[in-house]
Amino acid sequence: MKKKTVLDILNMMEKGEKITMLTAYDYVMASILDEAGTDMLLVGDTMGMVVHGNPTTLPVTLEDSIRHTQAVARGANQAMVIGDLPFGTFQVSAEEAVRNAIKLVKKGNAETIKLEGGSERCTAVRGILNAGIPVMGHLGLTPQSIHKFGGFKVQGRTEEAANYLLEESKSLEEAGIFSLVLEAIPWKVAKKITEVLSIPTIGIGAGPYCDGQVLVTYDMLGYFDFNAKFVKRYINLKEHVLKAVQEYNQEVREGKFPDLSYSYD
Repeated sequence: MKKKTVLDILNMMEKGEKITMLTAYDYVMASILDEAGTDMLLVGDTMGMVVHGNPTTLPVTLEDSIRHTQAVARGANQAMVIGDLPFGTFQVSAEEAVRNAIKLVKKGNAETIKLEGGSERCTAVRGILNAGIPVMGHLGLTPQSIHKFGGFKVQGRTEEAANYLLEESKSLEEAGIFSLVLEAIPWKVAKKITEVLSIPTIGIGAGPYCDGQVLVTYDMLGYFDFNAKFVKRYINLKEHVLKAVQEYNQEVREGKFPDLSYSYD
């Protein structure tokens, strides 16, 4: 299959085809997700939590994103690779946002970038676009703002908050984003935003009416005991890996592995 581009993603939305996106942080997983036909791979700053073991995404650096995006890009033969701008790399100024987006593309081999926030990011979005880099937006529960939100909480529950998200999404579309992630908002709010915008919406905990969906791959594969309502666990890999490793440890300790069938003559 040919490499997917922004135009392909927009065409999918126009045809009514649902768009798939999953997170990836390394070459091996990216290769598997790519072979499975996933449309977009997001090298999300969730790496700070699921790979590096931090309680939030805030400690992730640009260098972290570059290194992980490099690995994912090597495994993505057809999926579009989206690099995530970490906290502190785009908030200070639009100029710094453009500079760091260029680094993520030039050094990390990202094909597009994602950044969090609404109308306050429009100047940065336009600057990044002027540099020739497509931008994906992100509204709702934006993990880089958890201290402002008071934790990982559903956003947009009140009429005022829902209207705010709608207006912010319009501002981002006008600034030129090609797609918008909607995270942890009521499905009716996400449905309304999807109906109003002319660009694809990608939901995560935002109901079935978005143009596409994204999950953290480690969550949907069951690596963690994570029970958020929006996560469907398609397999419990933790259980299988734990059993395999326990069996390996036992066989080594009992002298059963390796036997001569796993040895060279």
